[in-house]
Amino acid sequence: MPRTKDRVCVLTSGGVESAALIAHFLKKRRRVLPVYVSGGYVWEKAELHWLKRLLKSMAAPGLDPLITLRLSAKEFSDGGSWSLTGRGAPGVHSDDADVYLPGRNILLLAKASVLCAREGISAAALGTLRSNPFPDAQPAFFRSYERALSAGLGKPFKVLTPFSRLKKREVIARAGPLPWEHSFSCLSPRGLAACGRCNKCEERRKAFA
Repeated sequence: MPRTKDRVCVLTSGGVESAALIAHFLKKRRRVLPVYVSGGYVWEKAELHWLKRLLKSMAAPGLDPLITLRLSAKEFSDGGSWSLTGRGAPGVHSDDADVYLPGRNILLLAKASVLCAREGISAAALGTLRSNPFPDAQPAFFRSYERALSAGLGKPFKVLTPFSRLKKREVIARAGPLPWEHSFSCLSPRGLAACGRCNKCEERRKAFA
């Protein structure tokens, strides 16, 4: 059984990177604590449904039960935003910049790091990819935020991004056979099903193709 200091918090949404991250650390014999941060976004009901199915299908001695944290997205965005209503979600031909949620990684890591301090965990991991263009997904940001979190928590804290040099299709290829059918990523679900018409659905389709 992995020791407490070998535990890692994996920030997970249930997408391809989430599944691959969990598998990555389990292969390294790390104990994995999956953490989902709920902000009230329109896709969360479907996302959580599929995330729970994904975690059940990946059950292993080193995989801890899911913890859900809460953070109100309404405090940081217009109440009419597509991310809260599902209307006008960026489509298949949209630029990545159109799906930008300002400061998302700042907020996710802040919440997760405090939980980690309580749990005695010294590292949190995200599935950031090479193609991510946003300012809070760049190596320089993660290095500086890591230092800030370490200083603020009074103990060393690591921010791990093992896929930051990879594309989504490369993550899939390297991970090998996983229960991909239980992974989910969509900006405007229809019930529990992906819409098939948004930026994230297209990104996923291209990666698997």
